[in-house]
Amino acid sequence: MELRQLEYLVAVAEEANFTRAAQRVRISQSGVSAQIRQLEHDLGATLIDRSGRTATLTQAGKAAVSYAREMLAAAAALRQSVADVGMVTACTVTPLFDALAAFHDAHPGVAVTLLEDNSVTLTQHVRSGALDIALIGAAGSPPPALAALPIISERLVAAVRKTHFLSERMRLTLTDLTDCQLICLPAGTGIRTVFDQAVSAANVRLDVALEASAPAAVADLAARGLGVAILSQTTAAAYPDRLHAAVIDDVRAPALLALICKPSPSPAAAAFLTHCRRAFAVA
Repeated sequence: MELRQLEYLVAVAEEANFTRAAQRVRISQSGVSAQIRQLEHDLGATLIDRSGRTATLTQAGKAAVSYAREMLAAAAALRQSVADVGMVTACTVTPLFDALAAFHDAHPGVAVTLLEDNSVTLTQHVRSGALDIALIGAAGSPPPALAALPIISERLVAAVRKTHFLSERMRLTLTDLTDCQLICLPAGTGIRTVFDQAVSAANVRLDVALEASAPAAVADLAARGLGVAILSQTTAAAYPDRLHAAVIDDVRAPALLALICKPSPSPAAAAFLTHCRRAFAVA
């Protein structure tokens, strides 16, 4: 016995017609008929009376449909009691973990699955329904057709160690970086997308010499003199003794950190968003 067979049985019972039931569950009429015959074989009873112009339930069918509705409702409730959360790789945003802890305390019966990946992949997973909610980096604005809760929006900076020749600059342009070896986050991250779009728009050629998946690693490499780190203002400011940061004037789109989900999230995802709003202190 499979859930899809129960779904087909309920559809036939409510539509009183195999053709309309097949349209409702979006498979062929022969597929619906074959699955219900298999269900009847497994249960050892005829569930649908096919002798008339309409499909009607037998006594066994009426009993089976009642149980089928209960099982389908239970399965739907189970799906809503699982929260699949994604976060951008190497995320160290403490309020997210605070929200997860508060959510677990308030809803100990809800299972939480946490996945790390780049922002592009996480967004695809939210669109497909594989993830309920994700914390992503985006360029300028959140992905379209999804609900978003912006957390941080800030400019990009070029961060260098204190002895670098750019360490006296408070502001610079992409052209000022043409002779520098750059250290960046990989493609698919919000900061890298903002940067690459600006470079393309400015029509300049820049040398990305090193990539690291974590902002802290990008900052550390720059502090060791291996190049110029492209970072958000907040990340660079976390290393005041090791790095000097200059705003890149012609990278105007902000790097955005946001929580995204479908416009109508599951009850578990909606509850988790409430804890996120509290943890991040956003409306």
